[in-house]
Amino acid sequence: MKKSKKSKLEKHGWKIGTAAEFLELSVEDEAYVELKVTLSQYLHKKRIKEHLTQEQLANLIKSSQSRVAKMENGDPTVSIDLLIKSLFALGTSRRELSQVMI
Repeated sequence: MKKSKKSKLEKHGWKIGTAAEFLELSVEDEAYVELKVTLSQYLHKKRIKEHLTQEQLANLIKSSQSRVAKMENGDPTVSIDLLIKSLFALGTSRRELSQVMI
């Protein structure tokens, strides 16, 4: 956000902060959410790189296309376990996964 816009908003009583502050997330919760978002985004990129549709990935992991869509969009009902298993199914190595998680 531009400094001038931030100053103008604060002048009118608005408080500027982060999503974590707004949601009152602990440091641990914030890290968890960021990890899930990172894994979700990487799953999408990896699927596209492998030239697979959501339906093809769903068949590969014995799931549904709608579940893959939820995984890629960071739906809170999706577990980190499922994201990681799906990345492994796409050929992601442990080293590659560790680099994504940094």
